[in-house]
Amino acid sequence: MSLPALALAAVLGAPGAQAQSADPIRIGMTVSSTGSFALASQSGVRGVEVWVDDVNKRGGIEINGEKRKVELVKRDDRSDKQMVTRVYEGLITDDKVDLVFAPFGSTLTTAAATVTERLGKYMMIWSAASDQLYQQGFKYIVSGTQMPVSRMLVAPMAFAKELGVKKVAIVYSDEPFPTGLAQGGKVQAEKDGIEVVMYERYPKGQKDFSTLLQKVRASGAEAFVPTSYEGDLISMVRQMKQLNISFPYTFMVYASTPQFQAIGPDSYYIFSHTNYDPAINWKVNAGMDREAFAKAYDALFPKAEFPPDFQTALAYGASVIAEEVIKKAGSLDAAKLKQASLDLSDKLTVMAGPYAIDDTGMQLKMPFPVVQVMPEKGIVPVYPADVATAKPVYPAPKWSERK
Repeated sequence: MSLPALALAAVLGAPGAQAQSADPIRIGMTVSSTGSFALASQSGVRGVEVWVDDVNKRGGIEINGEKRKVELVKRDDRSDKQMVTRVYEGLITDDKVDLVFAPFGSTLTTAAATVTERLGKYMMIWSAASDQLYQQGFKYIVSGTQMPVSRMLVAPMAFAKELGVKKVAIVYSDEPFPTGLAQGGKVQAEKDGIEVVMYERYPKGQKDFSTLLQKVRASGAEAFVPTSYEGDLISMVRQMKQLNISFPYTFMVYASTPQFQAIGPDSYYIFSHTNYDPAINWKVNAGMDREAFAKAYDALFPKAEFPPDFQTALAYGASVIAEEVIKKAGSLDAAKLKQASLDLSDKLTVMAGPYAIDDTGMQLKMPFPVVQVMPEKGIVPVYPADVATAKPVYPAPKWSERK
C-alpha cells in the first residue's frame, strides 16, 4: 500500500480526460508512504480518490458554465515536515496545481500552510485540528471537516463523568495535535469535575512506555487518556498487556480505525470516537451518504487491505465541500475560494457531518460520537444516547479476566 517516493502525478478519471477541450482542475496533495502518519494518511487519500472518481464520472465540476474534470497530483511526504515544504512548493511552482488539499495532521499541515500562503494558494484541510494552526493569520486555509482539537475530548470526558470516573491520567506525545488534544482534555475534565491526577508529556519517537504506564497505574487513575498517534497507541496497548496494567476506562482517539483493531483482542474494550459507522447517518445535502459511499469505496478499492475509517470519511467530506466551494466561487482564485467557503458555512452537510467555519477557517462542528471496541462486533456507538446502539462495558475487564 506504500507510495513510491515522489511518485509521478496520478491522473484519476476516465481515459482521455486530458484530451477534453476544458483544462482539468489540478489539485495537489501529499500522502505519507512511511513514518508515523502513513496509516492515517493513506486512509484519507482513498476518500479523496473516491470523490475524484465520482466527480469525473459526472463530467467534472462546473465553472462559469463549463464542466472541468479533476486531476489529482499526489506526492510523497514520508511524514516529514521538512519534505512537506519542498513538495508543496513543487506542486505549486512546477506542477502548476490550481489548489491543494492538505497533508495528514497538524504537524504537516502547518508546514504546508507556510508555503501555500506565501504562494497564494487555497488549501482544503481534512485532518489538521490544532487550534494554534488557525491562530497564525493564514488567509487561505479552510478546515472542511475536522473539528478543533480543543473540543475533541468534550464527549469522551462527559461520558467518563456519566460512568462515574473521578480521576483521569492524560499523557501525550510532544507534537502539536497530541498536545492540543491533551490540553483540551485537561480543561474539559476539570470542567466536568474529574481530577487530573497525571498530566505528562513524552518525547516524539519514544518506543518504550513501560515506565510511563507504571506511573499512570501508581497515580490511581480510573481513566487513562493517552493522546498520541496510532503507532504509539498500539505499542502502549501491547505493553499494558505485558505489564498487566489496565484501567476501567481507556480512551484512544485512533482505536476506532481498522488498522488499530487489526491487533486483535488486545484492542477490546477501549473507548474511541468516529464519525463513520452504520449507526451514524447524517442527512446530507452534498456528496454521497454513508451507504452510497461504502458501495463506491468497495467498487474502487475491491482489494483494499482495510475498510474505510473516520479518516477516509473526513477526507471524502472535505473533498465534497471543496467541490461546492469551487462551484460557488466560479473561480480557482484563492481569495474567492475562501470567501465562498465562508458563504457556505452552516449550509452544507456531508457524510462526515455538518460544515461550519469561522473567519480563520477553523471547523466549528463535525461531532464525533464515542464508541467502544467490542469482541466480535468491532466498534459500537455508546454515547450520546441518540446514536448509541449498545451499553458500554464498564469497567473494562482486567487482562486476567478476559477470555
